Amino acid sequence: MDESMGAITILGVDQSLRDAAQQGNIDALYAFIRSDAKVLDRIDEIPFVETPLHTAASAGQIQFAMEIMTLKPSFAKKLNEDGFSPVHVALQNNRTEVALRLVYVDEDLVRVKGKEGLTPLHCIAQIGNLDDVLVEFLKACPKSIEDVTNRGETVLHIALKSNMFDVVRVLLGWLRRAWFRNASRWETKLLNWKDDEGNTVLHIAVSKNQTKVVLLAVYN
Repeated sequence: MDESMGAITILGVDQSLRDAAQQGNIDALYAFIRSDAKVLDRIDEIPFVETPLHTAASAGQIQFAMEIMTLKPSFAKKLNEDGFSPVHVALQNNRTEVALRLVYVDEDLVRVKGKEGLTPLHCIAQIGNLDDVLVEFLKACPKSIEDVTNRGETVLHIALKSNMFDVVRVLLGWLRRAWFRNASRWETKLLNWKDDEGNTVLHIAVSKNQTKVVLLAVYN
């Protein structure tokens, strides 16, 4: 691969294509495609790269992101050099509408594992203050609540360790009201799940003097 290959360089995506994604310039995107019909294919061949979808997601360029998603759906699950998908990146940059639009197209994006096995659902548990997005993700992909990180942490572990106690309340409240099969079984399983250090969510809550966060959520 050399620098003469359209919008691909030895470093990945050419800056001019990044600029188009940053600015949400769909006409510029198609200008690149007209000059090099395989430009998106070659980006896709790079194992870990910031795709135009990552760039658009981080910039909140919804229409550009949807255009790329249509042209190259595989970009939505590709990880950048930092180990994050476009949905991860959108959440990290508070571009929640982009994250939701991507998930509405493909609900499995909620379960894409990035750095350290973190999914977008885990990412929300770290960030907090995204209750509406959290519920929408769970509605789109209920089974995402089963996913654990490379350290064996559930989304409840992540929320408690990140001091996002409201997230715990939302998660457990949602499980109690959830319609999907085995929801009650999963509530029990999640509360008793041990991470790689042998800690359940109750252990972590006690260590943070937040026992009521779990107990009230379960028994109220």
